[in-house]
Amino acid sequence: MQFRTAAALTGLMLAATLVARAQVSQGTLLDGTIDGDYSSNHAYAGQAVTVSNVTSDSGGYVRNGRLYGYVSEVQKASQGRPGKIAFRFTKLVAGNGTVYAIDSHVTQMKAITKNNAAKEAGGALAGMLVGNAIGKTLFGGSAGGAIGAAGGFLLAKNNRQDIDVPAGSYIQVEVTSVTRRQSR
Repeated sequence: MQFRTAAALTGLMLAATLVARAQVSQGTLLDGTIDGDYSSNHAYAGQAVTVSNVTSDSGGYVRNGRLYGYVSEVQKASQGRPGKIAFRFTKLVAGNGTVYAIDSHVTQMKAITKNNAAKEAGGALAGMLVGNAIGKTLFGGSAGGAIGAAGGFLLAKNNRQDIDVPAGSYIQVEVTSVTRRQSR
């Protein structure tokens, strides 16, 4: 009789451990792939965002899940201002159908920012041509080209690029709070 009781208690403790491990809680890291294309050039605050193929770091409990959220901040690139885009996720549907209302923040994301080198070289060339033409026409000298090249380069250097997050990009989200859990 004592053996059965001990075995039953051991089974209950094991089951409780598995259930406790199976919870999504604060600090859980979720990895997945962005479903759509997003860019600081055309995204808008409040735009819906979904992430699929979501898995968790907590013993693999969340498999083939889905995150739902929105674009929480966007800044289009301009002169002296880099492009920015931020996401916030508020709902997790685990692959087994369990639904979590969460709050989260992005810890890693694969984004693409274009290289500005070609624009800088083009700005320097255009500045040199314009500076040279102005220098010769107005002042009869040749220093205008060098001054124009420097000005064109600096102007292009300060021109920032937008950030792009193409569909299929990797994203990692950390759960900061779980407000409720519902079964199917």
